[in-house]
Amino acid sequence: MSADPTRVIVTLYTREGCHLCEEAKAAMQPIVERHRAELREIDIDDDAELRAMYNDSVPVVFVGADFFARYRVDTQKFENALQVAESKPTSGD
Repeated sequence: MSADPTRVIVTLYTREGCHLCEEAKAAMQPIVERHRAELREIDIDDDAELRAMYNDSVPVVFVGADFFARYRVDTQKFENALQVAESKPTSGD
């Protein structure tokens, strides 16, 4: 998959066996697809620094570079956040 500079990146910090992470992904996936965004999952247990930052907080979600949520995802707010991110000018001309 080639990187599209206009595509919004949604980052889900997660870990194996996290039921809230699975719920967050399931809630976000159809919205991500509808907006043609990209969902990137990062397992915090693969990185000591991320584990230290987010150990008791997963799932943690960023839309672009902006923190969006931890623990649970409000789908309407998530959709709104994607719309705002899509309207931001991109750098990389």
